[in-house]
Order: sequence, then C-alpha cells, then structure tokens
Amino acid sequence: MPKVLIADKMDPKAAQIFRERGVEVDEITGKTPEELIAIIGEYDGLAIRSSTKVTKAILAAATNLKVIGRAGIGVDNVDIPAASAQGVVVMNTPFGNSITTAEHAIALMFALARQLPEADASTQAGKWEKNRFMGVELTSKTLGLIGAGNIGSIVADRARGLKMKVIAFDPFLSPERALELGIEKVELDDLLARADFITLHTPLTDQTRNILSAEALAKTKKGVRIVNCARGGLIDEAALKAGLDSGHIGGAALDVFVEEPAKASPLFGTPNFVSTPHLGASTTEAQVNVAIQVAEQMADFLVAGGVTNALNMPSLSAEEAPRLKPYMALAEKLGSLVGQLTHGAIARISVHAEGAAAELNQKPIVAAVLAGFLRTQTDTVNMVNAPLLAKERGIEVREVRTEREGDYHTLLRVSVKTDAGERSVAGTLFGDSAPRVVELFGIKVEADLAGHMLYVVNEDAPGFIGRLGTLLGTAGVNIGTFHLGRRSAGGEAVLLLSIDDAVTPELLAQVRALPGVKTAMGLAF
Repeated sequence: MPKVLIADKMDPKAAQIFRERGVEVDEITGKTPEELIAIIGEYDGLAIRSSTKVTKAILAAATNLKVIGRAGIGVDNVDIPAASAQGVVVMNTPFGNSITTAEHAIALMFALARQLPEADASTQAGKWEKNRFMGVELTSKTLGLIGAGNIGSIVADRARGLKMKVIAFDPFLSPERALELGIEKVELDDLLARADFITLHTPLTDQTRNILSAEALAKTKKGVRIVNCARGGLIDEAALKAGLDSGHIGGAALDVFVEEPAKASPLFGTPNFVSTPHLGASTTEAQVNVAIQVAEQMADFLVAGGVTNALNMPSLSAEEAPRLKPYMALAEKLGSLVGQLTHGAIARISVHAEGAAAELNQKPIVAAVLAGFLRTQTDTVNMVNAPLLAKERGIEVREVRTEREGDYHTLLRVSVKTDAGERSVAGTLFGDSAPRVVELFGIKVEADLAGHMLYVVNEDAPGFIGRLGTLLGTAGVNIGTFHLGRRSAGGEAVLLLSIDDAVTPELLAQVRALPGVKTAMGLAF
C-alpha cells in the first residue's frame, strides 16, 4: 500500500480522500528539515503547502519518494530540478484557489480606488474626513493585465462585469483566446502607457522577474494604481516606493513581497499603499478545494498511474492510463532494445506513431521510449527524469504521427541517429496488449521482448541454425523462443532467441566464432 506524508496543515478531507483511495497517510506537521530528513525515506508521497521547503538534502533522503503534491499554485518551496533528476513527480493545484486569488485582486483594486484602509482608520480614529478621501470609479477605466492565464482570465471577466476596458500583455495569449475573453492583446509598453490599473498574474521566472522595473514604472500613466497578488519579485519594490513618494504612481496594493514574511518593508507607511499578508488563496473554500485536489491527484498517481497538473512530467489522466499502459510498455521495450543495440553518440531519437497509436497522448509514450533507452546507460532513470537526462546529453527528441494504418493496425517506430547513420526498430501490440517487435534495422522479424535474449546477425546460409543450436545445447543453454528474420534469401539474417539465463562473455565468444556471424549480443528486458 502506498504511503503519504502530509507535512503541512491541511484540511482533514485530504487525509480522508487518501484513505478512501487505498493510500496510507500520516499527518506530521511542523517538522524541522533535519526531522523531515529522518523520516521521509519511508514515504511514497509528500503533500505540502507553502511551509515545508523540499530541498536537495530532503530529496536525497527520500529514497522511496515518487510524488510531491503542493496544495496551491506556487512551487517556489520545491527544488524541481533536483526532484526531476531523482525521478520524482511534482504536482500543484493551479485551479483550486483561482477564484479566491482573482477576487482578492479585485478587492484590492476597490481598496485603492476608494482608499478604503485609510478611510477606515481615519473614521475609527474619530475623524470624519469626508473631503479627504476622493476616490475614483472603476467603470470605464482601463485595466492592464500582465498575465492572462487561469487567474488573469477570471480577473478579466470580473473587470468586464464592472464595465472596465481590459487589455493584456501575455506572450502565450492567442488572438482567439483574447477574443473569447473580450480583451485586447497588447505589448507591454502599450499596456504601461494606457492602463489606469495594472494587476499582475504571472509566475516568477527569469523572464518575469522585475517585469515592473524602475524603467517600466517610468513608462506608466501618471496616477496608475498597481495590484500584485501573484509573486513577490515581479515588481522592483524600491522603484515602486519611489513612484508612490513622487506621486507618479497613484496607489499600490501588494499581497506578496520579495521577502516573506514581510515584517519591515520600506513600503510600509507609504501613502496610498495597501498590503495584505499573502492572503490571495486564503478563503475557507480555497483551502478545502486545494486539499481535496492535491489528495485526489496524488492518489490517482500512486494507485492508478494518472498524472495531473505535474510540472515535470506529461499529464496522463487516470482514465487514459489503462489504455496507454501497454503502449508505454511497448515504447519502453523498444527504447531499451535500440539502446542496447546502438553504440556511439546518439544525436537524435525519433518516435513515430502510426495508426491507432497516433491517436493517443504521445508525451508519455515518448517519455517511456527515453526511459527505456537511457536505462541502458544509468539505473536511476524513469519517465520523469528521462527527458531531462536526454536534454543534458544533447539528444534531440522528435515526435511524429501518421494516422493512416500501414502493415499493422498500430505501430511504434523508434529511430536513432548516430555518426554511423540512422537505424530504427518497430513494434506493435498483439491483441491490443502484448508488445512485440516486428522490425529490426529494416529486417522483418516478429518477437516478444522479455527476459534474457541472444541477438545474432549472420549471413543467411544453410546449416547455420543447426550449428547455433548445437553450440547452445553443448553449452547447456535452454532456448525458450526462437525468432528469425532476413532481408532476402542468402542475404543478412537476424536471430532473436529468448534463453533461461543471462548471456555470458564465454558464450558470446563462441557464438561470434561461428562461420557467418556478423554480430552477437546479449540483451535483457
């Protein structure tokens, strides 16, 4: 039974879902990194929020860990490259608190527009400064979205309901999606020049860090009001304070800061500045939603092989997994076969799906090919880290689909390019479940790939099979199955034999000494 550790405080429904799905769960929160290192080795899954930092040291101790689930969007507290290198899937729940975060951004827009925090403090202090707090309407104002993904699109919808004009800078926003959302796609400089309000909804990356830099803020409309409920580090906080002090920026509201907890920010006390302590996802509904989602996602992965909202692996639904499972087994065997038979530096691996295979989700299939191929070089590879390892080795990966059927109803072909040229192997599924190789380097051959095998390339000549059988019998080697293929009569032939034990160097030397043998290798699956 899989075992999961819930390391941060989470709604009780998470543990309940794990148990209902057949996953053992421990709720142990508030542990120091050293304490977590001492216990993490016994768990298959780790469920966290933002408190637990999953470092390289913790991952090194997590020898059985298969999945990390972050209840929430941000994964700044997880060393994703280290997790990927170790073959650990990292998931988040990007939709569970989307509405909550979007509503918080809208609330902060209202707070800035009507100076609500200052007006509240003044009124409760016994003052009645009605003329001091002259706000602005949101109606007819231009809202500039930096990021129009899941949360940004919800903000756009609410803003349009408030009769605002919405423009957006997002390199990934298609014209069709912009039209669907009823917003105008613009470049960043255009947004800065036109927006009365700017709100950020983008992750913190090397490309987005300080996207509102001093230079960018100088390009904004005088009196602009800025809201950030996304990630600290998107705005140059010193430049923001300078803009507020000068009056160029009419107001700013931050729910996130470069350093958190933010207890001594220079922005505190600045006029027209509103702050909240990272409350974007903090509603009862959101906390329940993300807890339920992370438990469902992790349980699906550990029990059924489904992969949802993973940041370092292709998505694979629990419904898809049973259908894809035999294809992934075939893909891994083909990858392993070509890896064992190919020598020298690999420049490119191509995965070509034909017929029924072309209709499937290709990402897990390609990952399985890479895992099988690279497992011939390292024993720490799986579908999670295989694409990363291939990239590190400078291997180009290509994916090709051909929906028409060829000689087979469904076919996977794996080709590798080396300095010596390009070679390929191909396989199919018999009965939609049994993987079988049907072509080896251009030679037709039908064979199961299982256990220990002897691979021989020889000249097609009378008596060879008899000589090989005699040699194996004399050596005490029992043959399980025997598969033969050839290019043409008298040409090059291929033999694949499954045998009961691993091929020894002594046996290989004897086989290679037989007349007509060009290549002989031991394979293992």
